[in-house]
Amino acid sequence: MSEVMRSEAGTSRLSVIWSNLRDPAARLRNVDRLAILIAILLPWTTTGVGIAVVLWLIALVPTIEPRALLQSSKRPACALPVALFALALAGMLWSDASSHDRMHQLSQIGKFLALPLLIYHFERSQRGMAVFTAFLISCALLAVVSCIVALDPILSAKLYFSRGPFLPTSGIFVKNYIDQGQEFSLCAVALAYPVVTSLREGQTKRALWLAPIAVALVANMMFVVTSRTALVTMPIMLVIFLLLHLRWQVAIAAIIAAALLIAATWYASPHLRTTVGKFFIDYRETMIQNNESGMGSRLIYWGKSLQFFAEAPLIGHGTGSTRGLFEKAAAGEIGAKALIVSDPHNQTLNVAVQWGTVGVILLYAMWLSHLALFREEGLVNWIGLLVVIQNMLTSLLNSHLFDFNEGWIYVLGVGIAGGTTLARRLTPRVLAAAGSAPAPRSQP
Repeated sequence: MSEVMRSEAGTSRLSVIWSNLRDPAARLRNVDRLAILIAILLPWTTTGVGIAVVLWLIALVPTIEPRALLQSSKRPACALPVALFALALAGMLWSDASSHDRMHQLSQIGKFLALPLLIYHFERSQRGMAVFTAFLISCALLAVVSCIVALDPILSAKLYFSRGPFLPTSGIFVKNYIDQGQEFSLCAVALAYPVVTSLREGQTKRALWLAPIAVALVANMMFVVTSRTALVTMPIMLVIFLLLHLRWQVAIAAIIAAALLIAATWYASPHLRTTVGKFFIDYRETMIQNNESGMGSRLIYWGKSLQFFAEAPLIGHGTGSTRGLFEKAAAGEIGAKALIVSDPHNQTLNVAVQWGTVGVILLYAMWLSHLALFREEGLVNWIGLLVVIQNMLTSLLNSHLFDFNEGWIYVLGVGIAGGTTLARRLTPRVLAAAGSAPAPRSQP
């Protein structure tokens, strides 16, 4: 009797799974769940994200309506990332780089192809905010783990899973301080919107839940793991928020208060002072002593990259050519001037060297088209705007669109927020065309 019951239960489960696979709404839910999984994994693992992205694409394909996808992809916000990838693909034809270097560079830009798919999907989905919430929770958990590792660096996962020799670094559990700084600063500044909105609407409890998370993320960056890129960009992002979302009198008062808080943190955190002071140490190390350093070496990379761009200003030297150009320029040099890199640590120069003026125009057109997506009010629009602004700012010191972690933050952030905000713009038009008044829609 029990065997019959188990058999019936198994048949019932299979029928539920089969019905879910055939149910369009269930298919969409599965795509959303995998997007949430990607957001959870992004602060922790690159391999896990890669697997989750493949699963997301597999789940997405059966839900695609070709005509609707084609119509969505005609928007500049969708077409320009694809055009930049197409330029990189074409750039392989005039590149002298090895096939490995060309394919490696192309793979770094391949993530752009997911952006139109994300916009298309989240125009149909109402779970975009759930993906952002999952990312925030994952980053908050990483901040807790980071503090534990700061107390005992031997607990760092990198010590056991790093491919090469790794010296335990205080506060780094996985990945590196740049990735961690990007994630924490993005979440901390993004939380400013719901905190201020909650206080305006009298939802004090909500504000008291969210504000400590933002403060904890900032405290981690100030006292545990300090990223110089985050130090430069986060104050700018905060000022943009204050100017956009507060009355000018309140904004000025908030800026003054923030400046006083920064001054107090400066004296309270030796770690912060050491990190900032390294800017000047790096400059002297490289410019005077010709030794490799962080900021000093960047100045050398930028100078050489400008020379490479001047040699082929229209369409550049081709995909993956950067490393070969630096190898030729290093001939006969010593010290920092002999360094060979495949990334000049500046997004504009990285594009200019490989694809010239055409590539730079496409890059900035893409950034501007994505900024234009988020010109309205609301939390989702603020998150999308912040993702684009952060990427543009940090790309002055890095090639973050081509990096794995920061590149996927951009693709996911713009894709999900873009699709969500486009759906909210479209709904009133559809209802109006149907002859019915749109229901009031509250901003998140």
